[in-house]
Amino acid sequence: MLKKVLPWVLAIVPAIVFLQTLPFKFTGHPMTQHIFSTIGDWFSTLGLAPIDAFFTNVGAYVIGGFEAIAAIALLVPATRHWGALLGTALLAGAIFFHVATPLGIAVQFPGEETPDSSLFMLAVAAFTCCV
Repeated sequence: MLKKVLPWVLAIVPAIVFLQTLPFKFTGHPMTQHIFSTIGDWFSTLGLAPIDAFFTNVGAYVIGGFEAIAAIALLVPATRHWGALLGTALLAGAIFFHVATPLGIAVQFPGEETPDSSLFMLAVAAFTCCV
């Protein structure tokens, strides 16, 4: 029983994480704009202005597209391994940007009183499932 259920649980968790963030990425939500502009600004401080422009302008759409592909691949048993591989790469990037950039583990969104670490925790949980 566990051999049949566990692969589905490990696939569904990251798929849900990816799917629940898609509306934010594709609608230009202020939280998404804050995240991608913070990362873009960080690239700019490293002298990588073209990457800054990419992240700020289209980064959310590109990453969201790859997340949609990963979510679908995770839910199809024949492509689950490819979805897990893509998901691992995407989530490793998310974890890296939370840890290594001014974005931080607990993101301080404009207008919010306290920093929020839920995105980082979701990324770690989904990463663990994909691995």
